[in-house]
Amino acid sequence: MVDRRALGGWLSGPRSVAEAAGIDLGYPGQRLGLPEEGPNAVGGMTRRLGATFIDWTIAQFVVLGAMPGSTAGERAAPILLVFVLINLAMVTTIGAGIGGRLLGLRVARLDGGNPMLPAVAIRTLMLALVVPALFIDRDYRGVHDRLARSIVVRR
Repeated sequence: MVDRRALGGWLSGPRSVAEAAGIDLGYPGQRLGLPEEGPNAVGGMTRRLGATFIDWTIAQFVVLGAMPGSTAGERAAPILLVFVLINLAMVTTIGAGIGGRLLGLRVARLDGGNPMLPAVAIRTLMLALVVPALFIDRDYRGVHDRLARSIVVRR
């Protein structure tokens, strides 16, 4: 039988359960040597989701403009391809997609530098699978970020 406390802990996440047990996990990015606030602090999940939403919306408009009169099913794969290509090009060159730039985020290597194409390719292809991005650690790094040895930080 599942009690309310266990269910509440699952719903609020592992951080709140650890904190309720008196375990101090620190702030996101602390164990990576990042500041708590300001430039190079870990980017919050709301901004990250917003940036992804903006990039996905742009990809939809690009495909819709290139394929007028097509059905949603016909546009699905091209939208994903455009999303991947935009992210590959932009994250490799300027460190963020359009949404990330608009919301003040950038993708960085763990040493603070800009990620190189192989790491961006791994990260972007994993992000396109969606599921790896759903499993985050206490520094808000999804599987795609951990494999690419990257982190999303504020600009």
